[in-house]
Amino acid sequence: MSVQIEFQITAPPFRWDEAGGIRIGQSRVTLDSLLATYHNGSTPEEIAVQYPVLCLGEIYAAIAYYLTHRQEIDNYLEQRRKKAQQQRNQFVQQYNLANLRQRLRDRYQPQGELTTCIYSFIPFFGL
Repeated sequence: MSVQIEFQITAPPFRWDEAGGIRIGQSRVTLDSLLATYHNGSTPEEIAVQYPVLCLGEIYAAIAYYLTHRQEIDNYLEQRRKKAQQQRNQFVQQYNLANLRQRLRDRYQPQGELTTCIYSFIPFFGL
């Protein structure tokens, strides 16, 4: 008498979002974020703590899929990095952010006690 075990093969828990990114399960966590955390040395259990919306099975499945399809996923990640950099560059050019810090400082030149009080908060905001 032989025991026969049936295995159910499941697809990775990925879905495409409206912006062309891959999300994990029904969450808003991107594959990019999960893999960045994984590449920074986090274990799947640590990733589950950082992203409690994901179950451990989804995390393991996503990492397993990445490890067996590394070239395709690395190409996807590289395309996403290039697109993000391109969008950042367009945003900086479109909104002239190059001298934003200096323009804000010029706008709030000390003109009295009130401005001095406001000016003292600027380091708090990283300006």
